[in-house]
Amino acid sequence: MEINKTSIEQQFDNVAQHYDEQRKKLIPCFDDFYSIATALAEVSNEAPKVLDLGAGTGLFSSYIAKKYPKASLTLIDLSSGMLDIARSRFQHNSDVQFFAEDYCKFEYKEKYDLVISSLSIHHLSDSEKKELYQRISSIMNDNGVFINADQVLGHTTFLESLYKSDWNNYIEHSGLAADAISAARERTKLDKMPHFSSN
Repeated sequence: MEINKTSIEQQFDNVAQHYDEQRKKLIPCFDDFYSIATALAEVSNEAPKVLDLGAGTGLFSSYIAKKYPKASLTLIDLSSGMLDIARSRFQHNSDVQFFAEDYCKFEYKEKYDLVISSLSIHHLSDSEKKELYQRISSIMNDNGVFINADQVLGHTTFLESLYKSDWNNYIEHSGLAADAISAARERTKLDKMPHFSSN
């Protein structure tokens, strides 16, 4: 079943103003999550062309921009509300483009040295993921790098239940208001992570 992208857009538009602040309380090991992903984004070009898929508020791109101050950035996201925050974040950087579009259907006219995504691709169905990965491969320069910092299912049913229990405990003690926690749990219903393998 294809994902309801209108629902994604609406839910993320609704939370855009508080998204970054809440994200720190929703992601265990928040600093490690982004710093490790950024450390892995190693390209030889000092001024790489960077594409951020599901860029949201531009948080991951902001880490990349600190690592590569001469980078040109292209941010794509379904939510115009999230991109409004990204525009504010990059208001002093003239080398950033913003597109409020579906990155699975976007007409890419350039090639990139670095393609990044964080906590977005898990919203796609398996078939959409496969098609997207093929498109990413086709729009990358030689020696380009793709970094997908995302959530996945636990390897076993037991581990998945353990991860969920740990996350629920973490957010319950994060200091987030009850309505923010409820909204975060509601957004998890949009997730389309792979099914467990029998192997």
